Amino acid sequence: MKNKKSKNIGTKIIFVLSCTVFIICVILVIKMYTSGSSNREEFSATTKVATVKTKQDASETTTLPDNPIDFKKLKKTNKDIYAWIDVPGTKVNYAVVQSSGKKDDLFYLEHNIYGNYEFSGSIFSQRQNSKDFSDPVTVLYGHNMKNGTMFNTLHKFENKDFFKKHSKVYIYTPKRILEYTIVSAYSFDNRHILNSYDFSKAKDLKSYIKTITNPSSKNKNVREDLTVTKNDNILTLSTCTSTDSERYLVQSILTKITDTK
Repeated sequence: MKNKKSKNIGTKIIFVLSCTVFIICVILVIKMYTSGSSNREEFSATTKVATVKTKQDASETTTLPDNPIDFKKLKKTNKDIYAWIDVPGTKVNYAVVQSSGKKDDLFYLEHNIYGNYEFSGSIFSQRQNSKDFSDPVTVLYGHNMKNGTMFNTLHKFENKDFFKKHSKVYIYTPKRILEYTIVSAYSFDNRHILNSYDFSKAKDLKSYIKTITNPSSKNKNVREDLTVTKNDNILTLSTCTSTDSERYLVQSILTKITDTK
């Protein structure tokens, strides 16, 4: 009887431990896939609604339009915040950061705008790019989160109808609204773009422009009526795909600048 009772107790203990381990695993998985949602809510709490309310040329008015982003509040949150990105038709509506000081150049790959570790990271650029978007090519990175946050919904541009209907990317800075028109979207290999091309050289820039306007990817979408030249400011949005050997890129060119208060 004692042996049978001991076996029953042991079985119950193992069952309880198994259930506990299972519950912990489920919590960790949920946390991993939902990481970024709190980040997004916190972003929204520190700024005004990031929608384009003014598209007129500032030169046509006597007063400059208001900037819909409250950069003063954002700067109090983190001085590394220098811009805001909004891609209409997607969930991409976030602050943009670039590491400073002694922080690693890829610090925000796994840290939120408060500088705390978070699997989803932030939307960020590397220090190879200036923060005024004046470079020939500016690259912004964001994770492809399965819960639809960060740059996940850029994959909507794989759909031809969606691509045709949505053509804009807006970048807000403390003094300007930069309006970009999307040229193409496609899968690319996983090379580091800023290390693979020297955009100060005409040959490299020409090669990159050719890739943008005539990508060899099987899932490419291209706006045929747009021409990209060496004088254009190109914005490259980069995120992951289902394979480590590829990146998904949404390419756009700067087509309008509006000065703001």
